[in-house]
Amino acid sequence: MSDLKSHIREVPDFPKPGISFKDITPLLADAKVFEEVTSQLAEPFRGKVDGVVGIESRGFIFGAPVALSLGVGFHLIRKPGKLPAETHAITYDLEYGSDTLEVHKDAFAPGSRVLMVDDLLATGGTARAAVELLGKLDVEVVTAAFVIELTALPGRKVLEPVPVLSLIGYDD
Repeated sequence: MSDLKSHIREVPDFPKPGISFKDITPLLADAKVFEEVTSQLAEPFRGKVDGVVGIESRGFIFGAPVALSLGVGFHLIRKPGKLPAETHAITYDLEYGSDTLEVHKDAFAPGSRVLMVDDLLATGGTARAAVELLGKLDVEVVTAAFVIELTALPGRKVLEPVPVLSLIGYDD
């Protein structure tokens, strides 16, 4: 097992002063480490979910190989206007305004159990909105899984009662 944190590049003051950006591109560039991350995200859910959902856009990078590993379908949660068929949408508040997410209305059968995947959990607003959006489809989010969690921020609490799995924690 690798030290996954050593494959994350921290970029100070990006995208604005005071932010320490967690860059996943070195992790993605190392096939063995990328495969290890995918395996760690997938393994606890083998035989336990009907599908995997990725949140735009880095959730697609990790969610698709997790779905393949689990032998289940992969579904997208996207920004408005990106999905071609009929969608459900949810608008949610951000620190600096609001945003909207959409999912295809026919993405899942009612009662489906899904693993939700994204790259990073911070304040939890986007992930919480995604959980609520999936609720419109009568879908149960078994776990919200993230490669990175900023543990000093309230994301995990915001997602309660949905369980959270994160592989790398930062307290800054």
